[in-house]
Amino acid sequence: LQTRLQAGQGYGNTLKCFLTVYRNESVTGFFKGMSFPMATTGLYSSVVFGVFSSTQRFLSQLRHGDTAAAPSLADMTVASSVAGFVSVAIGTPVDLVKIRLQMQTQPYSKANVKLKPTAPGSPVYRGPIHCFWTILQKEGVAGIYRGTVAMLLRDVPGYCVYFIPYAVFLDWATPEGCISPSPFSVWLAGGIAGAISWGLCTPMDVVKSRLQADGVYLNQYKGTLDCILQSYQNEGLKVFFRGLTVNTVRGFPSSAAMFLGYELSLKAMKRGQTETSP
Repeated sequence: LQTRLQAGQGYGNTLKCFLTVYRNESVTGFFKGMSFPMATTGLYSSVVFGVFSSTQRFLSQLRHGDTAAAPSLADMTVASSVAGFVSVAIGTPVDLVKIRLQMQTQPYSKANVKLKPTAPGSPVYRGPIHCFWTILQKEGVAGIYRGTVAMLLRDVPGYCVYFIPYAVFLDWATPEGCISPSPFSVWLAGGIAGAISWGLCTPMDVVKSRLQADGVYLNQYKGTLDCILQSYQNEGLKVFFRGLTVNTVRGFPSSAAMFLGYELSLKAMKRGQTETSP
């Protein structure tokens, strides 16, 4: 729904988009492009959380001489920015394939535009691997990383308003004197952080989605700035808030599960190390 709302045409609001997809493509339409993100989400998440934690420990050691020292706001900001920057290397190709698969049956009509041989509404790609290799062969490495600038502008600040609110709300939700936060506190803080992050990042997420969807039938945008200007000129300021509801609503459960899984995994590994230590 997010991709269709942001990069598609004629879907209207979230409810209309839902009904249109179901009517035209049945239930399977909601799961297009799912396999590639599912296959890579473990690697992607481990890199993001690993880089964030490692950078934070490095800064604590550098500034305070102790990796276990409580990180400052500046430390968390730097660590979040580094995590966002590194994540783009993995996330851009994955998002590109997902969006191309989701948008390849999007009807397209524009006056005086000569479309590519494949007819709009017909599948261009047979699956994620075929999609990846087709883009690589036709557009090269630059094509696989289409939308990188927009993704950097989304993810670098996006992870700052992801990890920092999480730490703040987790501290607020944890009773004073507790050694470690409860699973519910972690779940709640993670969900709130995800909703905030995805909500605030929606404008640049729209630009990223449009750039990556561009190219299924024709290339409309020359780059990030051109996409912003064309989108604004054609549809006004409201275009940058397409998919805001979907982003915010989905951001809570997905991030809540992510942080809960991360914290419980860390706790389990620490317990295992303690039990095996002589």
